Amino acid sequence: MGTHHYEPSDLTARARIRDAALEQFAEKGIEGATMRGIASAAGVSLGLVQHHFGTKAGLRVACDELVIEVFNRRVLHLHEKGQLADANALGDLFAEGPLLMRYLSRAALEGSQTADEVFDHLAAGTREFLTSAWPERFPPGSDSADDAATMMTAMHMSTALLIEWISRRFGLTPEESLRSGRIPMAMLDVYSAMGEFADSDTGRGIRETVRTIRTAAPEEGT
Repeated sequence: MGTHHYEPSDLTARARIRDAALEQFAEKGIEGATMRGIASAAGVSLGLVQHHFGTKAGLRVACDELVIEVFNRRVLHLHEKGQLADANALGDLFAEGPLLMRYLSRAALEGSQTADEVFDHLAAGTREFLTSAWPERFPPGSDSADDAATMMTAMHMSTALLIEWISRRFGLTPEESLRSGRIPMAMLDVYSAMGEFADSDTGRGIRETVRTIRTAAPEEGT
């Protein structure tokens, strides 16, 4: 990992330390990263890190909050403002994505409570997005909304876990893949194709079969 070089106007010391922590946690894991290593990567003293965050646990909380902010609240905000298709707005979002994805991937692979909490927050935000965009299909408080949000979140988070394999297939580095726009474009292509499939005779047949199985399942367990 290369060390970032910041101009004084680029970031506050607190944000610089947090970004250094994200890199250290992504590279070495929560247990492997140290406060001194984070301070060195940020170009600040250990005392300044402790002043802003107290402990490594405090740093981890700040990193988690940023992940939730970028991948949950900000996406929902863009949707509410009708800016999900705005190239500048999405560009800012994707510019922050690579480092956060690496951090989230490491947390998930370690089976940490961090990843569990982030997943739950992201799923809650996704559910809010689905119920606000398609309230008739995903009524607020319904199992269908919660199930769809859970699966959508799982599919998107799996991109973080599999980014090395995805990038190898693309012929790019992980950061190049996340910045290239190929991942969201491929997702949109798949969603479009699967939407057409779901509305086909075959898709409707599968849906009816699954509904029949779900209806019969409780009776079989009695």
